[in-house]
Amino acid sequence: MLSSSRFFYSLDRISASPTLGDLETTLDEVRHIYAISHMVLHVTRFSGGAANNPLLMLTYPPEWVKQYLARDYFSIDPVVRLGQRGFLPVEWSASKWDSGRAQGFFKEAMTFGIGQQGVTLPVRGPHGERSLFTITSNQPDSYWRRFRMDSMRDLQFLAHHLHDRAMVLSGMRKIADFPQLSRRELQCLEMTASGLLAKQICARLSISVSAVQLYLASARRKLTVATTSEAVAKATALELISAW
Repeated sequence: MLSSSRFFYSLDRISASPTLGDLETTLDEVRHIYAISHMVLHVTRFSGGAANNPLLMLTYPPEWVKQYLARDYFSIDPVVRLGQRGFLPVEWSASKWDSGRAQGFFKEAMTFGIGQQGVTLPVRGPHGERSLFTITSNQPDSYWRRFRMDSMRDLQFLAHHLHDRAMVLSGMRKIADFPQLSRRELQCLEMTASGLLAKQICARLSISVSAVQLYLASARRKLTVATTSEAVAKATALELISAW
């Protein structure tokens, strides 16, 4: 499980944000906590919505945001195109930009201090929701590699929390869209969050270890995540369980 104090503080701030404006302020606060240049939450699709790019929350300079929107850079931004198609993080420096136009786009972004380094994490929600969470840095390569190793797990979880909170506050997610977990699934998640192992959970609930594993697997599927840690983080963000 996660243990950094800055993660738990950031998690609390995201969960406590009452409006989208407050959530965007929190985004700015979190990027300072993690000592990086910028953070972006870009909702590209939501359930039942026809609008493209329905929500954009970011810490970029206003001048760059204005230019990006005015020139409709959504259509040429290679990170957006790759992130919309894939499931894995898009590391800016490791990606092969397929056109001179894309290379020119990045050079232009650099003049606004967007960041020499960056990674974009695709986030999938229930019923086809899709977001891209981006972190950028102007630090040297060595610093960025160390940061990725130390903090990326935190940021992957926070990406899901930001996405879920933005969906709720924007009204793009209805109550009916929330995952419906069974009592046993919730109990297994909550006990996992408190640090109990499967053998300890089965003893407390008087069920088999295999049953605990099945409940956790079912919870992961309903929450559309790959790991139990992510399931705990997402269930907490959705206030389905009380954890930590």
